Amino acid sequence: MKANFAHMSIFAFILAVLIDQAHKLYMINVVGWKGGEGVVVTPFFDYVLVWNRGISYGLFSALPPLALTGIMMIAVLGLAVWWATSHNEWVRWGIALTLGGGAGNIIDRLVHGAVADFFSFHAYGFYWYIFNLADVAIALGLFALIWDMVFHKEAEAQKKD
Repeated sequence: MKANFAHMSIFAFILAVLIDQAHKLYMINVVGWKGGEGVVVTPFFDYVLVWNRGISYGLFSALPPLALTGIMMIAVLGLAVWWATSHNEWVRWGIALTLGGGAGNIIDRLVHGAVADFFSFHAYGFYWYIFNLADVAIALGLFALIWDMVFHKEAEAQKKD
């Protein structure tokens, strides 16, 4: 039963891609946002559409979209190999979420030449980077991996005592 549960992490991957892409398709193709539109939701949160031509914080935006896509695909391939060889459920779920988010952003880059970002948090003149639901999946996946690193090692140490 454990092996089947670990393979269920594939659903986390699929769900991350579907939710991210459905949101983007709705805002771009149904609502008709092209970029630059926005709604002030609270004094610290704006809902906007910004096209990120780079990676986080717009890094490497001078590189051609296909080069960035290639870099992202190499990272995805490495994570996929890690997922396939891992026997740890938390690790598989974390990697699956991270891969799902990465796939959502790769789809954006292939379709639009840039990643569609929507959520902008800010306070006292400081603007945190603008992100999307794919980025949320990546962050949740990384949280699961960190959780496993901290608590799996702790559980292993307690077993040895």
